[in-house]
Amino acid sequence: MAAASKRGGGVYVFEDCEVDPRRLELRRRGEPVHVEPQVFSLLTHLIRHRDRVVGKTELLDAVWGYRHVTESALTSRVKALRRAIGDSGGAQRMVATVHGVGYRFVADVRETDGGPPAADGRIPQRIRYCRSADGVRVAYAVSGSGPPLVKAANWLTHLDLEWTSPIWAHWLDGLARRHTLVRYDERGCGLSDWDVGEFRFEDWVDDLELVADAAALERFPLLGVSQGGAVAIAYAVRHPERVSRLVLAGAYSRGRFARAATPEEKEEAALDLTLGRIGWRHDDPTFRQVFASQFLPGGTRELWDAFNDLQRATTSIDNVVRFLDVFAHIDVSALAPRVGCPTLILHSRGDLRVPKAQAQELAALIPDSRLCFLDSRNHILTEDEPAWPVFLAELDGFLA
Repeated sequence: MAAASKRGGGVYVFEDCEVDPRRLELRRRGEPVHVEPQVFSLLTHLIRHRDRVVGKTELLDAVWGYRHVTESALTSRVKALRRAIGDSGGAQRMVATVHGVGYRFVADVRETDGGPPAADGRIPQRIRYCRSADGVRVAYAVSGSGPPLVKAANWLTHLDLEWTSPIWAHWLDGLARRHTLVRYDERGCGLSDWDVGEFRFEDWVDDLELVADAAALERFPLLGVSQGGAVAIAYAVRHPERVSRLVLAGAYSRGRFARAATPEEKEEAALDLTLGRIGWRHDDPTFRQVFASQFLPGGTRELWDAFNDLQRATTSIDNVVRFLDVFAHIDVSALAPRVGCPTLILHSRGDLRVPKAQAQELAALIPDSRLCFLDSRNHILTEDEPAWPVFLAELDGFLA
């Protein structure tokens, strides 16, 4: 067996699997395999210490920190790990159980340097982790160079899958052209912990605070897209000394349920929330298609499929339902007038998911703000539509 490396800088190869700690990626037969963050941490820890049996207490500390979890949580992650790499509790070809003690990684492992950099000329990203006060691991990524730009997390992010997604790749490249872009997966989705106790709006503001501290940022412009705009507003009010400028794209101050005023609006909001809960709980592709068409009415069938695939891989169905409940009740309308930095509000004129009236409301609430409508119907701007270069030009001009 090869000697264990504690550096974790290369790619570990065993049987038909590759583990890339730098990209937080497990590949099997060359194809990415999605695993929960705890499962990936468990796998890398076992591989790096494969020269010995790793005790259960050590694994609990390594994966969950000082957060109290039962031993059954470790057992379930080991089972998921074996399934992901093609092992089983009966075979134990790769992960062996040492009863009463712990586990040992027993497959032959070789390390590579990860191969040459990608030939597509894209700006690379570096993914890191930080841990919240309540024990949740939050993943964040840094890409580009220049002055910092922080992007608050929005609907169902995934740092790794977004990197090659036709929905978000042009956003990431465009935002990192002139800046060091810092973005993250909020708790409950992406590469951050999915198994979290609470889903409160304040927790997502705390996650942004945690990432800004972990990245050692003192003062920076902040971008909030969709419901990430409400998170950005709350953070800017909480830390006026740190936010130099605020950019809100497709954002709103009040979720659909919170802004419903008339009986008809309340009925429609309740129906939208109920349909969302039912559609996601039943993993209904028909509902997901409606959802995609609301976000990208000007998109192609291929873009809709990519959007649906990204959503399904980003978090659990239970978490989606919890997200929908919190998003519908967001209300930062009382905080918005307290934003003390210059603010640019960018909004698609024909946005079906968040009506332009929400952008007008933000512009009326935030003192030093400017509203710019974009000629688009898409909630998420696509790469080939005329509004996309206009968005980048407005952003660059505002931040220059």
